Amino acid sequence: MPQPATEPVALDPVAADHHGEAARLRALGPVVRVQLPGNVPAWTVTRHDLLAQLVTDPRISKNWHNWPAMRDGLIPDGWPLTGMVKVDNMVTADGAEHHRLRRLVTQTLTPARVRSLAPRISALTRDLLTALPSHARPDGSVDLRAHLAYPLPMQVICDLVGIPQQDRPRMRELVDSIFRSTTEPDEVIRTQHDIYTILGRIIRERTHQPADDLTSALIAARQQDPDALTEDELAGTLWLMISAGHETTLSLIVNGVRALLTHPDQLALARAGDHDTWAAVVEEVLRWDAPIGNFLARYPLTDIEIAGVTIPAGEPILAPYSAVGRDPDHHGEAAHLFDITRGQGRHLAFGGGPHVCLGAPLARLEATIALPALFDHYPDLTLAVPLTDLIPVPSLVSNSVSALPVHLHPRP
Repeated sequence: MPQPATEPVALDPVAADHHGEAARLRALGPVVRVQLPGNVPAWTVTRHDLLAQLVTDPRISKNWHNWPAMRDGLIPDGWPLTGMVKVDNMVTADGAEHHRLRRLVTQTLTPARVRSLAPRISALTRDLLTALPSHARPDGSVDLRAHLAYPLPMQVICDLVGIPQQDRPRMRELVDSIFRSTTEPDEVIRTQHDIYTILGRIIRERTHQPADDLTSALIAARQQDPDALTEDELAGTLWLMISAGHETTLSLIVNGVRALLTHPDQLALARAGDHDTWAAVVEEVLRWDAPIGNFLARYPLTDIEIAGVTIPAGEPILAPYSAVGRDPDHHGEAAHLFDITRGQGRHLAFGGGPHVCLGAPLARLEATIALPALFDHYPDLTLAVPLTDLIPVPSLVSNSVSALPVHLHPRP
């Protein structure tokens, strides 16, 4: 068995070779010491089965207060990944606190409510697809990220949460900011301020003028039981829903289009299939090219041993969804191949254990509507640039590309 590297592996903050880096981490062993931006040490577990066990281990906390370096101010507030770590919501809560916060959201974001969004998502998708030619550049290409994958989930989640139209452009900027790993310290601090200033105002407005949205529903739950949710927790929960509800689906759609356009045999199978086939496409994209490549963080409450390696208490553990998604020990020797016909074994793209992503059904719904609609509307869709010219999003967390230029029709 390969031994863990003696020196931490510095992770590339701009993710120039995201899957190459994930493969190198797997090759170094099941547990690898890594270095985050700002020379911040961490660990990563590169095997699916080990990570699946870790996310259910009661000795592991999600609460950033159990990371001494962050708790004690050794990591400055301007650290680019602060917005992914130093938050108070159900993602960073444990045990009874996590159950309390999660229960309120599950009571409002019900499966029936998600299913009821399908007609609206279909209508939005049709409108965006119809408008794509109007966004053509001088060379005839259209950026699908900017004009389909970006606006669709942003509009869906903002409508669902209840974000006023005038606040949505800034919300888009704020989401982009927290997911980048190269954000300057001043912007990090400004972003954190603006997030809670805007959400605080929206909460006050909805308190006095409720609407048919999740913000109003959570406020009503808080009014019925003041101990159920503090105002800070309410704002943190709303921010989680907006950021995760947008970014994951955005990257899922982009990665799905990219995968299908570069695997024409798989695209042909998808187009010849039915709804279940497209559902299989979405699951394979999630496994093979997870929208969230790495996710911060978990913290051992005591020294723990994983695969013969001791991780000291309080040191952060990164969940490398890209690395485990192509783990041949779990997904087979062909794990590196994109194959929508493979048996859909379990993947961890939405996490696992008690913290599994609550928004997963919504992300799947949006992708299974948007992807087939796109290829039905534009059956001759092609990439407008070579695959190697696509520029990754500069993020350790988000795994996608900054633009996805396509030609909607065959070039004359």
